[in-house]
Amino acid sequence: MESRLNYIKISPDAYKAMAVLEAHVKHSGLEKQLLELIKTRASQINGCAFCLDMHTKDARAAGETEQRLYALSAWRETPFFTDRERAALEWTETITRIADTHVPDSVYQSVCQHFTEKEMVDLTMAIVTINGWNRIAIAFRSIPGAYQPAKSGLEK
Repeated sequence: MESRLNYIKISPDAYKAMAVLEAHVKHSGLEKQLLELIKTRASQINGCAFCLDMHTKDARAAGETEQRLYALSAWRETPFFTDRERAALEWTETITRIADTHVPDSVYQSVCQHFTEKEMVDLTMAIVTINGWNRIAIAFRSIPGAYQPAKSGLEK
């Protein structure tokens, strides 16, 4: 597999625009592990190998367990996730599959029980962002495998 082009080099301003939104999400106050779960789940749905490689590594660096990562695609059938995480995962799946779901009121109302209005906006921006990154990485065939997470101090 070869990358089609280096989108960062070819259009640095477009990359910077995405990076600004990503920075907002990172500093939004939402839990790092929660963000990595939704990024991984959206990437599973979209089939983005590059983002799956990146976000499973970042999740592990943030303290996520192998068990929860392995069970993520079947989160509804496991006891491993909190109600807040379940709500975020449902919101992630609904927005990622928006053409099929059109985000029903029942899902919105369910998710609102676990997130403030600001958190709902920030959670939605996180989902929008990872879906954008997935589409960029898939379209230009970003090669998975080389990414390494930044040192977080959690490593032993």
